Parts: sequence; structure tokens; C-alpha cells
Amino acid sequence: MLVQEAPLPQRIIEVGGLAALREASPGVDEADMRRVIALPPVNAHTHLDLSDMPLSAGGYLDFVRAVMAHRRANPRSLAAAESGLAQLAAAGISVVGDIVTDTGVLEMLLKAPQLSGVAYWEVIAPRAADAERVFAEVRAIVERFRRLERPGGVRLGLSPHSPHTVSAPLLQRLARYALQERLPLQIHVAEDASELPFHATGTGPLFDFMEPHLDEVVPSGLTPIGVLASLGVLEARPTLVHAVHVDGSDVRALQRAGCAVVHCPRSNACLNTGTFPWALYARHGVSVALGTDSLGSAPSLSTVDEWAAACLVHGAAADAAQLVWAAVKGGYRALGLTPPRVVRGDAAEALMLWPDARPWP
Repeated sequence: MLVQEAPLPQRIIEVGGLAALREASPGVDEADMRRVIALPPVNAHTHLDLSDMPLSAGGYLDFVRAVMAHRRANPRSLAAAESGLAQLAAAGISVVGDIVTDTGVLEMLLKAPQLSGVAYWEVIAPRAADAERVFAEVRAIVERFRRLERPGGVRLGLSPHSPHTVSAPLLQRLARYALQERLPLQIHVAEDASELPFHATGTGPLFDFMEPHLDEVVPSGLTPIGVLASLGVLEARPTLVHAVHVDGSDVRALQRAGCAVVHCPRSNACLNTGTFPWALYARHGVSVALGTDSLGSAPSLSTVDEWAAACLVHGAAADAAQLVWAAVKGGYRALGLTPPRVVRGDAAEALMLWPDARPWP
């Protein structure tokens, strides 16, 4: 890529491979920076309404309890989301996938002129007996707020929280509804190892925690991804968040369904939930994005910070340029958006020179 140095504003004058650029612009000085020039990143998964929550390191279930306690004590989610939005802007992020629990936040995001992406309305309802009532409430939210969507802005989506916090009947209804109405879906799944025995055998610490909130306990004998597949949820091509505790069969199912995955390495480290199997997803060609999760489990909302953490976590298994792809194009794909193309004549200021988190290949 060649960038005009003067006069201002700078413009991209050629895009292509090195040989083609040399032929098109002979005699231009070259600099081998071993770094990437690319579009700014996408934050494909966060919880802006938790932007006033203190960082809460520890185990997964301890974190769930901390989130519940924080939301009881701090109901001002709009102010928190506004703070988070300002932090995104400071980090140069204008494309986001946010999990929303407050109608005021939903309206703010759908109207925000500087944003694009998806505002996913979160659904938590583990009792099957509540499925019809909750579905009717969700449908009313969609019908009320979808009129605020605008071309190029934030879309309305749904986030059935996880297959252990949303009953099977409701998960099926929401997936069918999303497919019918072309609503983006984002689901937390396989974040913590405790989800495996919960679904397979109805045992373990997550099962003990959830049992009082369930009206029926029917172990499926499946993995968390297997549960989504068996219910037909993958047919709606949800974006899956975390997806750490998976096997080859799970990843092949995601690849066949065309599902993207959002990787949150700093949150995984904060909550001791394990290491994302980057190489397994790469081997099967599953599109991966990066997200920060909330400020309760990550120290910032910067996707560049998340990218730098991923570089350290994965080492030689994923070079820095591959992870830039995840942070940019992977993010757009996870949110159901078409990544912008960089072409001759574009303003150079629309691009960024990514930092040197480690030596480039």
C-alpha cells in the first residue's frame, strides 16, 4: 500500500501486492516496518451497561454472583453505558456488538449517529414454564424498537444468554423468530468447564448453582454446542461468545452452520475459564472475532488491548497479522456486516498503523 505524503489530507494512491506497487509507482521510497496498516478494530462483544462494575477476578461462578450483586446495587445502567460508549470512542472504536438489558440503553445505541454494529437484547429465563410469557415480552421489545434502525447504524439483535440460562423451548422459539425476522443472534456458550457436566450429566458446580432456578432437570448427554445443534439453534447462525471448551466435533458443527465465534482472551484469563483453542478453529476455517466482554472482567474496552493479549496468549500458534484480521474483518463478519474495502483515493486517516505487540514475521 502506498500513501501520499503531501499535500494534506493524505490519500491512498495505490493498493496491491508489493510487485504491483513497485511497477505502478517506480522510485517511491520503501519502509519495511513489519507492521500492519488496517482499518480500526471492531469490539464484537461487550456489556456497556456494566462499565461501572469493578474488575472482579476469580472463578466463573464468583463472577456471575458479582454481576448479580452489582446490578442489584447499581440500576443506573444508562449512565454506565454512556461511560462505556465514551471509552469506546476514545479507543477509536465505532463498530460494536453490545449486550443490552435496559430499554434506555437500547434506544441510545440505536439512535447513536457515530455507531454501527448490533445491540443484542439479552434474554435470561431458565424455567420452561416461563417460555411463552418471556417470548411475548421479547417480541414486543423487537416490534417497539426495530423502527429505530437506520441504514449504516446499529441493528437490533437478540442474545439468549446461554443454553444453561435460557430454557430449551424458549431457545428454540427465539432462534426460529430470529431466522424469520433476520435478527442477529449472539449467545454465550462453553465459556467455563462447569458447563460440560451441567449439560452432559446434570452434575457439577454450575448445576448446583442453577438447580433452584430450574423447573426441570433433563441432562442431555451433549456438549453445550451439541445442545444448540440439537435444538436447531445453529440454523439461525448465531455468533457464539467465548466457546473455549469445545472439541473437534463442536467446531465442525459450527463451521457447517456458518457460525462465527468471539474470542475474549482477557476475560478468560480474569475468570480462569481456560485458553481459547485458536489452532482448532483455524484448522476448521471458523471465522473468529475479538471482543472485550465487560469492564467487570477486562481492564479496558479497547480491542487493540485485546489483540495484544491474544498475541501473548497464542504465541506462535497465531501470528499478529492473523489476529489483526480477527479484530477487524472477523469483527465485521461476527456482527453480520460487510467489511469495508480499502481502495485507491480513500483518506489515509481512515486507517491505523497497528502497534508492535511482538516482532512481526
